[in-house]
Amino acid sequence: MADKQSRNGDSGAAVAVDDPRNVRNVVLVGPSGSGKTTLTEALLAVSGTVSRAGSVVEGTTVCDHDPAAVRQQRSVGLAVAPVVHDGTKINLIDTPGYADFVGELRAGLRAADAALFVVSAAEGVDAATVALWEECDAVGMPRAVVISRLDHHRADATAEIAACQEAFGAGVLPLYLPASGDGPGLIGLITQRLFDYSGGYPPVIGEPGAGDLERMTEARNELIEGIIAESEDETLMDRYLAGEEIAESTLISDLETAVARGAFHPVVPVCATTGVGLAELLDGMVRAFPSPLEHPVPPVSSIDGSQRIELRADPGGPLAAEVVRTAVDSYVGRVSLVRVFSGTLRPERPVHVSGHGLAERGHEDHDADERVAHLYSPLGATLREVPYCVAGDLCALTKVGSAETGDTVSAPEHPLLMRPWTMPEPLLPVAIVAHNRSDEDALARNLSRLVAGDPTLRLERNAETAQLVLWCMGEAHADVVLSRLRAGGAEVDTEPVKISLRETFTAPAKGHGRHVKQSGGHGQYAVCDIEVEPLERGAGFEFVDRVVGGAVPHQFIPSVEKGVRAQLQRGLAAGHPVVDIRVTLVDGKSHSVDSSDAAFQTAGALALKDAAANGRMTLLEPLDEVEVSLPDDHLGTVLGDLSSRRGRVLGTESSGGGRTVIRAEVPATELLRYATDLRSLTSGTATFTRHHARFDPLPQALAPS
Repeated sequence: MADKQSRNGDSGAAVAVDDPRNVRNVVLVGPSGSGKTTLTEALLAVSGTVSRAGSVVEGTTVCDHDPAAVRQQRSVGLAVAPVVHDGTKINLIDTPGYADFVGELRAGLRAADAALFVVSAAEGVDAATVALWEECDAVGMPRAVVISRLDHHRADATAEIAACQEAFGAGVLPLYLPASGDGPGLIGLITQRLFDYSGGYPPVIGEPGAGDLERMTEARNELIEGIIAESEDETLMDRYLAGEEIAESTLISDLETAVARGAFHPVVPVCATTGVGLAELLDGMVRAFPSPLEHPVPPVSSIDGSQRIELRADPGGPLAAEVVRTAVDSYVGRVSLVRVFSGTLRPERPVHVSGHGLAERGHEDHDADERVAHLYSPLGATLREVPYCVAGDLCALTKVGSAETGDTVSAPEHPLLMRPWTMPEPLLPVAIVAHNRSDEDALARNLSRLVAGDPTLRLERNAETAQLVLWCMGEAHADVVLSRLRAGGAEVDTEPVKISLRETFTAPAKGHGRHVKQSGGHGQYAVCDIEVEPLERGAGFEFVDRVVGGAVPHQFIPSVEKGVRAQLQRGLAAGHPVVDIRVTLVDGKSHSVDSSDAAFQTAGALALKDAAANGRMTLLEPLDEVEVSLPDDHLGTVLGDLSSRRGRVLGTESSGGGRTVIRAEVPATELLRYATDLRSLTSGTATFTRHHARFDPLPQALAPS
């Protein structure tokens, strides 16, 4: 679609856009190593936004500015890099491709209106790539496919296009084909032109060679039929089949409609190193990708949820923006990346910040009025001040203390709440502890910042095990979280995660509690006798009063129960909470002067201890119900692994598309590293969820000594 021999890029200064029609929010999606960040660098360089493209290997790219990304040599977080092309601002949103950072991908999908799905010409389409495609499909994201790394010695763009068609469907059709000549170049199927990159970027436009005409004609016919099948002009297909030449402007207009509907996915071969396809890709994003006006605004309501608010990308409408990412900069503090969906965000104005619905992740519901001092257009880690940000555009806010990822930013006089996107569940627990006492304050401070910015991170303070546990997406995510804690001045260590166990009685038992004490002229006197019976799993605790004749005065019976309950929480034989028993108070003695509430609480606790010493007890371990979704090819391997983890399979069922869902019950102690192990067993193609089912007896051989 490129038809200009020269293009003027941005000088690098921040651009404030007035009209949403002149904005394209484009997220780069693809597996790790497909070349997304390198492609972003090349687009920044050819547009003039940066003077020279950076290198992932050298750690000099705009988007991979996080020290963890430089160390791992892969993206670990979302980054925005705007370029200007033909008067249109393109916000390139670079996202990680590794499964641990799917939360960053989903945030990028929320901020974008279309996606560049990047696939390496040398790697093929594997199951992990298909899983990323399905992430885009789940939110209805319009997509174009970019075949990258054309200069690789194993590159085969034609085979890769065929692989994408097989994996992603018949709607994947090339807009360009690699030229068959000696020099690098592309053949435009709509323009029927050769874009020759032998002299580098920009290309020289000419006529395709005779050897390319035949394959161009066949591919062009298929492309045009695919485009006009989505056209709103129902006569267009008949006219085309009758031999009418369809105007290029009509094809491009219908191409944009087809892409916006998400039914058609054009393919552009690109090489970031040689520049092949960069001009065509920039033109395609401007001319064939939907603007914010064509992208529906996420559901918006009043703060209390009582009223649904219908909004569109109107700069003059009510302010409705969303924090899609939160980071902490060592110099400016908290930085909030914001997508404005409606209205116009301006500096030196008050805003209302609302966050609801993420309490289970450690983000308590909150509402606060804040003042926005400055607005910035982010270029990676660089913040460039802008005077305003209209509906459809992205910007960054600093020092908005209450803003967390997923929060809604609106006007104080008209506060709104945007429904948050679906956050992935963290399933890998990592227990951390401050290296020494001097690190404890820094650890607490930095943890609150990390949790505020990363909804895929869950913080759990386990009172039973006295451990601080971070629930992460996987080992790579945990590595990034720990490195950020240490970079913030908190030296931390990890330790094995402890699982909370329970105790219970396996047979009836009797207990006698006697608390008689004389001290300082004040006596304490209480005696009680109890009977303990085991209950079925999950029944909890029952207390029954069968005292006759007033052996224990009525006012002290609740005291006995209170003492028993307190001892249940403290534990008995192994020091774990006791569950699923019935305690019956059958007899006791009191003193008219020395009996008291405290004395009978103590006697109740002693009676329960005596029953435990006389009876039989066992440990209970938590059992989780697990649902594993996986490709059918890995079914036998995963079933065998679940069996080795003492799991009990409840059933399997096909979920369509060559996938199966396994339901099983597995001891929680066997799931500590399951997130990592399952990924290894299935090459990253399986996912799982878990929730607590009940406690079951722990095998004697596994009981702590």
